[in-house]
Amino acid sequence: MKKRKLFLILFLLSMLSTDFAFAQDWAQLSKYKAENAKLKAPVPGEQRVVFMGNSITEGWSNHNPEFFEGKPYINRGISGQTTPQMLVRFRPDVIDLKPAVVVILAGTNDIAGNTGPMTLEEIMGNIVSMAELAKANGIKVVLSSVLPAYDYKWSPGKDPVTKIATLNGMLKSYAAKNNLVYLDYYSAMADDRKGMQEKYTYDGVHPNKDGYLVMGPMADAAIAKALAQE
Repeated sequence: MKKRKLFLILFLLSMLSTDFAFAQDWAQLSKYKAENAKLKAPVPGEQRVVFMGNSITEGWSNHNPEFFEGKPYINRGISGQTTPQMLVRFRPDVIDLKPAVVVILAGTNDIAGNTGPMTLEEIMGNIVSMAELAKANGIKVVLSSVLPAYDYKWSPGKDPVTKIATLNGMLKSYAAKNNLVYLDYYSAMADDRKGMQEKYTYDGVHPNKDGYLVMGPMADAAIAKALAQE
């Protein structure tokens, strides 16, 4: 009985420690701080690209690291993040790295409610703010569609099928009106019920290597298109 109580106390203390650390660095500004400090400014002619996103972006380097090899691509994805968190860290993790292009992939965790309830308009507002910050600093913007998801295992019942489709329509419209490149992963990866095709995912939300192999050439083409814009 005493061992069970001790285990429970230690478990609760670990949870409190985790919650405290999260509260102290809600946007996880510390995650890439050391790497950012070591990163030198782009050399003349270097077309640096930063990938800003959540676990789908962060996981790209784990499941398909070859995509980044030999390219001036920098991964700044953080698992679980929502658009307000990305907006807070957009300056140190994107602007200060002086890229030519930023590829923004965001929104699915907002729909899942990872940092609380958010409307599609609020999600879109945060993405627009990131795009405006990038443009104000001479950075070309690629707006990625949210990837298809039929449901979230960690947060069921949020109707992602409808919300993702609506948000993607908002992103596509904004990109067209503001001369930004829209990167449509969704159409290439969705199945008949508007979830992700099984062959491209290991859990219905995150791509596996085959999923990233689909996304890679699409991202390369979108980046080239952005770089060619006046």
